[in-house]
This record gives sequence, C-alpha cells and structure tokens, in this order.
Amino acid sequence: MVSMNIETPGAAHLAKLSKKKDYIKDIIEPIKLISSLTGRGARYERVRQTTQFIVGAADEKDAEIVKYMAGLYDRLNMHRVYFSAYQRTVGDKSLPPEQTSPNRPTDIFTREHRLYQVDWLLRKYGFGESDIIFGADGNLSLSIDPKEVWAKSHPECFPVDVNRASRFSLLRVPGLGPITVRRILKRRKQTQLRRIDDIGKAGVRLQKAAAYLAF
Repeated sequence: MVSMNIETPGAAHLAKLSKKKDYIKDIIEPIKLISSLTGRGARYERVRQTTQFIVGAADEKDAEIVKYMAGLYDRLNMHRVYFSAYQRTVGDKSLPPEQTSPNRPTDIFTREHRLYQVDWLLRKYGFGESDIIFGADGNLSLSIDPKEVWAKSHPECFPVDVNRASRFSLLRVPGLGPITVRRILKRRKQTQLRRIDDIGKAGVRLQKAAAYLAF
C-alpha cells in the first residue's frame, strides 16, 4: 500500500493551504507515476495506491471533490480515497474555515460522512459521477444520504420489482446494500418474495427500502 495525499481538489485550493507546494509537480505527477507503476501488467501491479482529501480546509465544494475522486478512480487506478474533516482552531488563522463559523459544529463530520457514502456508491453500487446530486451551493445534502437524494430525484425508476429487477436496479434502492441484494437474488430463485420480511429482519434500512419496492 502506498499513499500520496491529494489534500484538496485543484491548484487554486491548494494555494490557500500552502505557498510551498506545486500542485502538479508535487502531487499530481507523483500520483500519475505511482499509477503507471501499479497498473495492470506493471511490475508493482499488486501494490495499492490510496489518497486523502482534507474536507473543508480550503473552501472547496463537495462537487469539486467528487469530480476529482471519480477521476482518480477512473483514470489513475486509485484503490481508495479517504476523507478527513478539517477541525477549526487547529490550523493557521488565515485559512478559510477559521474565518467563519459553521451552523453546527457537527456539520463538517456529517459532510465527511456523506463523501464516504458517495465513495461507496462509486466503488460498490455502480453509480457514476453524473449520478451524484448536489445542492445549489455545490455541496451534498447534510440531511439526506446521496443515494436517497438520487432516488427522490428519479421517481420514474421506482418502485423496483423485487422478484424481477436486476442487481443493478436493486442496488439503486435506498436501504439495500450489496449483501442484502445478494440475499434477494438467492432467495427469489427458491421462492417468490411477497413481503419485506421475506428479505430479512425489517430494521430501519429495510423499512426505508420497502417504500421503493414492489412485491
């Protein structure tokens, strides 16, 4: 495992954090080099590259982070992208987040969590960058997870027939993850699923999924 932290999406944002680093020379070019050395068929193919964004340090938008994240996965063979919420009062007083106060101190950690959810959608659920929906301010919703935001914006895709739908369509259902979808695909080969309890114990997530499913 090798890690080169990208820190922030783009040179303009990095300039707010450091006057010494050159974004292309010190960050992008090393990431590209590692990518070429760890790509399929390369000598170090088994080595995995990771990186990290510091969330909220440079007044960046979630849409900018997601754009860079998608590019890292699609074009640069990135194995994982991590996020770390910037915590006020620990950095230089000239940094953007030190100049303003958030509505709630926990918002920055919720924002970090939403970006991790997007990361999971891109890597495990078949979502693309264009599927991720942002608010007018360019940020993800803090109150609704990004998968449910997508579902609410695409009512034409629901309800999903639990007994006929493809794995791809089932993974688009809020409350259903890869493990539950595998269970559905296995059980419906054996019998027709008629109610949510046929999928599993109807906890909070399955109750959410029920609103988007047809039996």
